[in-house]
Amino acid sequence: MKRLHLEATQYTPEITLDPAGTITMVGKSYPENTFDFYKPIMEWVENYFDGNTAKKTIINMEIIYFNSSSSKLFFDLFDLVDENKESSKIVINWIYDKENESAQEAGEDFQDDFEDLEINLVSK
Repeated sequence: MKRLHLEATQYTPEITLDPAGTITMVGKSYPENTFDFYKPIMEWVENYFDGNTAKKTIINMEIIYFNSSSSKLFFDLFDLVDENKESSKIVINWIYDKENESAQEAGEDFQDDFEDLEINLVSK
């Protein structure tokens, strides 16, 4: 399984998917077609959980702004992670600026929606 890295654009975050067990997204997320943009990401994650899983998986989400379709995509991503939580020790770090209340609230909403996942709210 190969490492996947996408540079940030004006509308999309920098994304790094490392088969050693780290998934990182940093930046803004409001691509024109969210599900087309994230399709290779979701496929990589599905493949990762299909027998390529590290013992520990750390997901760092530092999304400073995202649209509603990105929110739905993140929900789908966490749902996929939740379905595979037995295959790896999973830690999700939802990283937000302490002055960005909407990002904090989004992280809290994901905590409420996925009670069985370890989602840490990390302010900076």
